[in-house]
Order: sequence, then C-alpha cells, then structure tokens
Amino acid sequence: MLKKSLFVLTLMLIFSSFLLAQTEYMAGIPRDEIIIIENPDGRATDPDNFNIWAPGSPSWSRGLQQICMDALWYIDPDAGIEGDPWLNSLAAEPPIYNDDYTMMTIKLREGIYWSDGVEFTADDVVFTIETLKAHPTMGWGANFEIYVDQVYKTDDYTVVLKLKEPNSRMHATFTVRWSGCYIMPKHIFEKVENPETYKFNPPVSLGPYVLESYDPNGYWNLWKKRDDWERSTLGKLYGEPGPNYVLYIGLSQERRVLDQMKHELDIIHDLAPEAAISLIQNNPYSVTWFEEFPWGHPDPTLIALLLNHEKYPYNIPEVRWALTLSLNMPEIALASYNGAATISPIAVPPTGNHLKWYFDPLEEWLKEFYIEVDGEKFFPYDDTIPFQVADLAKKQFGYEVPDDPEKIRESLGYGWWKYSPETAEKLLISQGFTKDNRGRWRLPNGDLWRINIICEAEGRPIATRGAEKVAEQWRRFGIDAQIQGVSTAILWPNYLNPGNFEVAYAWNIETWGGHPDLSFFLRTWHSDFYRESGELSAGSNYIRYKSDELDKIIEDLLKTDFFNYEETISLGLDFLKLTVRDMPEIPLMSYNVFTICDEYYWTGYPTSEDPYTNPVPNWANSKYMFPKLQPTGRK
Repeated sequence: MLKKSLFVLTLMLIFSSFLLAQTEYMAGIPRDEIIIIENPDGRATDPDNFNIWAPGSPSWSRGLQQICMDALWYIDPDAGIEGDPWLNSLAAEPPIYNDDYTMMTIKLREGIYWSDGVEFTADDVVFTIETLKAHPTMGWGANFEIYVDQVYKTDDYTVVLKLKEPNSRMHATFTVRWSGCYIMPKHIFEKVENPETYKFNPPVSLGPYVLESYDPNGYWNLWKKRDDWERSTLGKLYGEPGPNYVLYIGLSQERRVLDQMKHELDIIHDLAPEAAISLIQNNPYSVTWFEEFPWGHPDPTLIALLLNHEKYPYNIPEVRWALTLSLNMPEIALASYNGAATISPIAVPPTGNHLKWYFDPLEEWLKEFYIEVDGEKFFPYDDTIPFQVADLAKKQFGYEVPDDPEKIRESLGYGWWKYSPETAEKLLISQGFTKDNRGRWRLPNGDLWRINIICEAEGRPIATRGAEKVAEQWRRFGIDAQIQGVSTAILWPNYLNPGNFEVAYAWNIETWGGHPDLSFFLRTWHSDFYRESGELSAGSNYIRYKSDELDKIIEDLLKTDFFNYEETISLGLDFLKLTVRDMPEIPLMSYNVFTICDEYYWTGYPTSEDPYTNPVPNWANSKYMFPKLQPTGRK
C-alpha cells in the first residue's frame, strides 16, 4: 500500500512540475497558437549565449539556426519546398564563378530586414567574412583564412570574393545542409569589442521569429513571430508561418512519449525504435515520414563499420571483404532498428534523390560485380536482402510491412552483400590467416585475432545494439570481437579524429542529400589532407584511406561545375565503384530518424508523399515547414 501511495505521489509531483513549467513558458499563449518542438540538444550549457559564430558555440538546435538565423543558400535533403532542393535564400541566385574558380560573385536578395528594422545588405556579408577570417577560431573562420584573399562589395546587393586558389566549391561554406555559415548583423557586431565572447543576447533575427523568452536553466526557448515576418526570406518567398509562437524544449525519452500522447509536444526529434513504434500505434494523430513501416526519415548520413587502414590487418582489401561477407545484414537491421532500417551496400546513404542518381544506375553493375576467390568468380551482391528484412520484421514483430516491392526498395534499400562465411574463410586463408582447434582465427604471426569495436553508448541505442550484433556475428565466425561503448561527446574528438581505433560503428560519410555532389565529405579524403593516426584528421577521412585513383576522382570533381549534374554523377559513380572494389569501410545503412509529428493542433508536416523538406527539427532546413503548418482548429 505504501509503495502504491509513493508511486501515485511521484506521478503527482511529476505532473505538477510539468504544469508549473508549462505555465512558465506558455503563460497567456493559447495552445492552438504555439507549436512545441523537441530540442535534441537537451539542456543548453550556456543558455544566455546566442552567438552562433563563437568558438564552442552554444546550442544551435533551440530555434537559433532554424528560425532566427539565415544563410545565402540551402540544399534540402529531400525534394525542396519549390520542388528543387537548391534554394536561394539571402542570395537572389546561385553563385557566379569566373572561368578558373578564383573569384565568386554573390547577388543578394533585396527587401530583407533584420528584426530591429535595419536592412540586410552586402555590408553584412562582407563584415561576416572579414570578421570570421580575422578570428579563425570562430565558426567558419579557418575556412575563410585558408581560401579568401579579399572580399568587397560592388553595390549594396553584390559581394565579390577573390580566392587564394581555385575553389569551385567555395559556396559550400555558405550553403546550409544541416547548417552553414550564417550572416552576422554588422550594425550589432561592429560595436562589439570581442566578437568571440559577445553573447548576442537577445539575438537580432533575420528569420521570421524573434526570441520571446528562455529558461535560464537552459531547458527551453520560446520564439514569437515577427510583426514584419514578410520582410524575412521565408515570409517573403513562401508566405506567413502558421504558428504565432514556437517553443523548443529538451525532454527525456519518457517525457517525449507522455507529452505527445497528451498532445503537449507537437514534434519529437527522435526516439528508440520500440518507443517510436509504440507511440505511433497508440496515437491516431501521429504523422511519420513513411505512413507505415519503416516510419523513420532516412537522413543523408551513412552508418558504417569504419576500418582504420593504418591498423593491421585492416589495410588488406581481402580482409575487409572477408569481414563484410561474415556479416548477416538482416540480423543487424533487426537488432539496431527492429528491422526499420534503410540498408546500403555502397558508400552513400540510400536517401532522397541518391536512389535515382546512384542506386538505380549501379544496380546492374553491382549484380555483375565479382571478386576472385581461389581462382573462381564470386558474385557477392544480393538484392533479396531488403525483402528478407521485411519478412523477418513481419514475423518477429508483427509489423504491417508493405507488399509492394518498389515501396520495400525505397524504404528498406536495394540490396546488400551475401552472408557467406565460407567465402570469407577462403579470403582469410589466402592471406595467411589460420584457425586453431577451437575454431578461432589467428593472424599470420599466430596471435589470436581480436577486434574492439568503438561505438556510441549514450543516447543512441541503435548504435550500441547494431555494434553488439556485429561483434556477435564476428565471434560466431571465429574472431574474438567485443564492443567498447563511449559517450558521443568523446567518440569523435578522442577516437575517430585522431585515428585512435581499429574498428568503429559510426559514420564519416554525410552528403548533401539534395545534390549529387559528393565533395561535401570527399574533398578532405584527398591525400593532400592525409593525417597519420595520432594526428587529428583534417576532415572525415578517419579511416586513413589513400588511393591514387581516389585522388584523381576528387581532383576531377573539384574541377567540375557544381551544377553540372551529369559529370558530377559520373564521377560519383566512379568513386562508388572504387569503394566497392576496395571496400575501405563496410557501409551498413542510413541514419534513420524516428521524427514523429502530432497532428492534433497542427497539420501540413512533410512526409514521403509530400517531401517538401526534412521534418527532423534540429536541421536548419526544417524552417521550411513553418509556412506549410496550419492550425487544425482544435483548441
């Protein structure tokens, strides 16, 4: 009886604290005028700092980059609000380069104003570049220091950058994928003694909302629609945003589910698959990217098994292929995502337009691709694997899985590599590996082969579970494999960037999603940027992969006009074929995000049927939702 009373009392206290917090940030605001969005950053560590350019800048995902800041260009990972992923925002048109890519001209949009009434002009862009270049530890500053020789305006709406060397991708710095270089208000920062420590509080906005209030403890930020919203790019181009107020709030997983069930949280950023599926099945107002299995939004990020080429034996292609063929992908998909995974056999995520740019053209090539094992051809590609995943998800979890083969391919992937431990064994034996009388693999020098897989342990159960399933399968194959879970906060700086790992379950390939150009991640894979293990990588080549053929592809790509899709895709296909042959890392699946929107108060969310933008709310592109969101009429 006492335990029951304590449980009831605990629930009452939790509910009371929720009501108090809700009263604090929603005082006097009708529920049908405010949209409440999860901020996955959780609690802001410096809640009164809104200087997004500062070194170690504050939480971006509390509305700061989504509805307050603005950039020259955006590339949407999905179809784009205009039906084209490329979006001119503060810029009136795409960048203009001279013939040798040593000069870039930016034409700016007229009639855009900061929230304090000052017009946005070329002065703001020039000031931003010069300030950040002079402070290279600030966001984007190092890039400007390396590439920009001079920046100036020719009139109030035209900016010219003279570059130190040819750079056909200079505009990428100003182009938002998840984020990009946001423009500073000159009239504010020119009065600041130290732009690195200035807190920019309250922030002057270029977006359609301004900061109304925030929690000094860092849990929430409330934004109010500008009276002159039509003088922002979003309002000017796409119309009035629906919500009068936007609240970004950090919540635990349990709280997210409870709040959305009560219709007190409109957009959940992400949940563990089982929590997401339970919510979807119990809330008739839930809206997800796919209406049915696998529900989640495939982000243009590729989860993979990263293999450090400076650590023996991962420098050997036959070993990398053996590790690949000893994996059973349907089991990994079920362990990590309950089967709701979008798998990829190639080194790009299977998302958005990548399907038509890369997966469709490569399908026949993959079917004809073979590796030689003991003098015989082995064809490793298996296009039945997504259907195996669908069948297992139906049988093991009882999910209603689509029957349409095209829907399965679109949502679960086109195929993966065969599970063939027999072939993997032959590959290892060909490299001098042996098995002892207990079935354990030994290196050519006789040492037991041990693999330690680094993975995220906090906040990403999909990573921990996926890595553990990989380790289990490699143990079954005879390798002494274990996982080492570390926090997200130290995985990249302590392990991946310095090459302090042998194998990692993580990602190093992130693409635009809405554009076929792979230089977004590939540029720093050129050997000019190579850093040995022990040094911090200059980009995302954590695996320390080097290849003359890769260098040539990257060099040709960077000489190609960004908007020449045909040549860009051709070079991208060359890269993908190379990485299939070499298997420098083992691609697994896209990073699927279980963003769940609640349609009780608001409607108009993007879905796979209406993919006008990315619904994942910490992406800056999610701002394009707001003109589409309309109240349902419920009070």
